[in-house]
Amino acid sequence: MTRRLIPLLAAAVLALAGCGSQSDTDAGHNDADVTFAQQMIPHHQQAVEMAEMALDPAREASEPVRDLAGRIGDAQQPEIETMQGWLEDWDAKAEDHSDHDMGGMTGMMSDDQMSALAAATGTDFDRMWLQMMIEHHEGAVEMAETEVADGQDSRAKALARAIIDAQRAEITEMTRLLA
Repeated sequence: MTRRLIPLLAAAVLALAGCGSQSDTDAGHNDADVTFAQQMIPHHQQAVEMAEMALDPAREASEPVRDLAGRIGDAQQPEIETMQGWLEDWDAKAEDHSDHDMGGMTGMMSDDQMSALAAATGTDFDRMWLQMMIEHHEGAVEMAETEVADGQDSRAKALARAIIDAQRAEITEMTRLLA
C-alpha cells in the first residue's frame, strides 16, 4: 500500500503546488528556489534515465527493481515538468548539462558510472542500480533539505518536502532489496 501511496502523494503535492497565482509566484521566490529547480531538474532527469534502464528487458532486472523504477519515473517526470514551469514563470533559465559529465553534482552519477550500469545485466544490474539509486536519492534529499531551509516559494518548499519523504521511503525500500 505504501508503494502505491508515494506517487499519489507526489501528485497531490504537485496539484496543490500549482494552485498559486502568478502574483504569488512573482513575489514569493528567491535565488534558493531557482537554484533548487535548476539543479533538481537534471538530477531527476538522470533518475528517470536510470529508471528507464531498469525497465529495459535487456537489463534483466528483477521484478522488485522494475516495479520501483516504474514508480520513480512516474513520480519524477511530472516534478520535472512542474519545476520547468516554475523556472519559466520566474524568468530563469534551466541549466543545460547535456554536454558535460554530471558526476560532480550531489548524488549524480558520472558518465562512467552510467555506462557501467548500462552494460550490467541480471543480479549485477540490480545491485549496481540499487546502490547508485540510493546514492542518487541521498543527493536529492540533501538538495531538497537545502530548499526547505533556504527557499521562499511555498510550492517549491512543498515539493522539496514531498521529495524528502518519498525518497527517504524509497531509500529504505532499496536498502531492504539490497539485503
